[in-house]
Amino acid sequence: MNKFQIRKKMLKMRRQNNYKNSNINFGYILEILKKEKIYGKVIGGYYPYNYEIDLIKIFKKFERMNYRISLPKTKKNFKMDFFNWSTKDPLEINKYGIPEPTSNKVKYPNVLLVPLVAFDKNLNRIGYGAGFYDRYIKKIKKIKKIVTIGLAYSFQQINKVPVNKHDIKLDYIITEKKI
Repeated sequence: MNKFQIRKKMLKMRRQNNYKNSNINFGYILEILKKEKIYGKVIGGYYPYNYEIDLIKIFKKFERMNYRISLPKTKKNFKMDFFNWSTKDPLEINKYGIPEPTSNKVKYPNVLLVPLVAFDKNLNRIGYGAGFYDRYIKKIKKIKKIVTIGLAYSFQQINKVPVNKHDIKLDYIITEKKI
């Protein structure tokens, strides 16, 4: 199967399965932060959309631990940056129907929680196909050390993701079952 076919199949499965009660173990994320010796207090994430893993509870836990949250805002040419956001802040809907922060304060994350549609055991991912995260990860890794963690349901794992030269491998992938 090619990426388009895999994406179509996985999005349909995610919509049908609607795993509202499947949560990511917050301890898994803390375990990675400890192992990687991440001392920066900025977590980049995403606002859950299209049956993605819901991060709101995780964001609230990080805020209680004095972390700053940043969410992406899309820009021209399939690029994005991350902007300061709190779970108490309003959001606005972008042209893709995805909620974004209203803040104009760019916040480069130390840890980036990445949504994905499918993944394999080699930490390759398939997203929605526009390359926003691949471009962003490539850009930010030139600026600072960052740890990338993909979040998915275990059923989204496939044998092998077809990769090309633009695809960026993640550092970790966490499902509701394991790291």
